[in-house]
Amino acid sequence: MPISLTLACLWAVIACLIGLGPQRYHWPAAWALIATGIPLLGFVTWQLGPWWGLGVLVAGASILRWPLIYLGRWVRRTSGGQ
Repeated sequence: MPISLTLACLWAVIACLIGLGPQRYHWPAAWALIATGIPLLGFVTWQLGPWWGLGVLVAGASILRWPLIYLGRWVRRTSGGQ
């Protein structure tokens, strides 16, 4: 297995373990996962191609769904939408 995919799987396992921890650590950990996940996504896409990158993006978005939901709400609020 390529190193980028191995690291992406390790990232997913760490994200799941963080989800089992106390809730007070969820948001700081989410920011850390986002900060490490973006370069990792680029590495997977560079090494394995866009389809694998898209798959890892979807997997990461499913794990980090709450930050994405809050981001969507914030964008909607600042753009003047309902």
